[in-house]
Amino acid sequence: HTDSVSSLAFSHDGQLLASGGHTDSVSSLAFSHDGQLLASGGFDGLVKVWDTSGNLKSTLEGPGGGIEWIRWHPKGHLILAGSEDCTVWMWNADNGSCLNVFSGHGASVTCGDFTPDGKTICTGSEDATLRIWNPRSGESIHVVRENTVEIKELKRDAEALESLALKVHGLTCLSISSDSTFAVTGSKDGSVHVVNITTGKVASSWASQTSSTEGDPESIECVSFAPKFPWAVSGGMDRNLTIWDLQNSSPRFICNHEEGVTCLAWLGASKFLATGCCDGRICIWNCLSGECVETFKGHEHAIQSLSVSSNLEFLVSVSMDGTARVFEISNFH
Repeated sequence: HTDSVSSLAFSHDGQLLASGGHTDSVSSLAFSHDGQLLASGGFDGLVKVWDTSGNLKSTLEGPGGGIEWIRWHPKGHLILAGSEDCTVWMWNADNGSCLNVFSGHGASVTCGDFTPDGKTICTGSEDATLRIWNPRSGESIHVVRENTVEIKELKRDAEALESLALKVHGLTCLSISSDSTFAVTGSKDGSVHVVNITTGKVASSWASQTSSTEGDPESIECVSFAPKFPWAVSGGMDRNLTIWDLQNSSPRFICNHEEGVTCLAWLGASKFLATGCCDGRICIWNCLSGECVETFKGHEHAIQSLSVSSNLEFLVSVSMDGTARVFEISNFH
């Protein structure tokens, strides 16, 4: 690559790896769950669908701003994309038709995904709201928003909608539990929240563990649920990876880095987690002990994305330095 690489995706069978083909920067890449198609989103506002031979199948238009992220439906060829223009779009990738446009956010939609059961959509925005949607009707089922604690009941098409309060700054990232029950979100003010997707109620909230020397909060850049343990993890510009105990609603470990944490990836359903950092380093953590067991070096600038091969043999990183690097991780199973 001749410029920074911001996105990376492994096919689910581990045979194909895609990075960074638009007139503007590629912001997101994702393979369909059956591995047949690759979607790429760009800051030019376009979503492109490719087959695994690299042939362009279709170009999906609609959003009036750059694409922030792309996700595939877990059971079919439906594409979900969030845009800088405050909207979320859903297309049928097989015929290119737009199935729904989800409107309601008041700022760029920075993160989102289908629940693993495919029945619900969760999106987060710079407007400090988490919205939970019905993908078929396009209705906003729950809105978790920044404000004083206030609950409003709204009626639309005989369906009750809740507007719930959540005091946070703009959302930066989210992840959904494997049972489709909870979403964990990170925000610009360094706070982390766990929300019950069914009820729309906040189950746990954690404030920033540290603040910068200027007194401003440090943003959370990445969050995830542990695949094997009752934990959530968050990483951010406070230079920490925090492992949260969901049962006790408290930090299990706070793992320090020399620079900010930009991304993370679980090494399969194991106790090991990889973090990518602003200094170009990648750290492997044993989340049972809170210890760093390996550090990979080689990148000259911040890590943008991490991806693990399906056979759990390799970790691939992409960086602002324009390179992708492959590291062997077979020892961490």
